[in-house]
Amino acid sequence: MSGTANQPEWLWTWSGASFGYRDGDDLWTHDGRYVGCIHDEQIYHPEGRYLGELMDGNRLITAKSRRRARRAKFAARPPRTRSPRRNRLPGYSMPTGFEDFPLPENLP
Repeated sequence: MSGTANQPEWLWTWSGASFGYRDGDDLWTHDGRYVGCIHDEQIYHPEGRYLGELMDGNRLITAKSRRRARRAKFAARPPRTRSPRRNRLPGYSMPTGFEDFPLPENLP
């Protein structure tokens, strides 16, 4: 399920930290920063570099083997209004070959 303008889909990192939300094919932090676009469940920064992907419905994770994946650059969207962080969820065991998605405060 992907979020819509009226009902964003809230997302958490693999370790359970509240990250932000999906609105259509766009990923946003809880503080209103545009992160990137979702293509086939993979997330790309406007500069075209791979950031991670969606797994298990509402979790963000990064595949180490895809770190060099790229797509064409695209325009970033302007910031939005902040939204309150959601409660932390229990973390999952990290699958081999993956690492946790960066926290919003660790993104440029």
